[in-house]
Amino acid sequence: MTNPAWPATLPQQPLAQGFSEQAPNTVIRSQMEAGPPKVRRRFTAGVRNIECQLRLTSAQVDTLDAFFGSTVAGGALPFDWKHPRGGTAVTFRFVEPPSYTPVARGTLWQASLRLEILP
Repeated sequence: MTNPAWPATLPQQPLAQGFSEQAPNTVIRSQMEAGPPKVRRRFTAGVRNIECQLRLTSAQVDTLDAFFGSTVAGGALPFDWKHPRGGTAVTFRFVEPPSYTPVARGTLWQASLRLEILP
């Protein structure tokens, strides 16, 4: 089964302001009685966390809500979108529901997204 794609009617790139990306943490640290902690690789692939913002119209907010609520089952299902930094196709999943803040007296909205890139 193929993943749904990010809707074409939504912005294809997030805003530069508010964008952050965290590399996966694939190691485990164990404290020792003496000396430095022991570190070993826990797994070879991990999720990469992304926080980003989009500037949306009211119609685009409705599109994002429908995509989140129905298409990806409230964030339970992954979806395909281009990586905001690299432009390559990757598989994302929502970490939490999108949140919206009004901009320009409610004619535009700023959506905040917390996503994870799946390995």
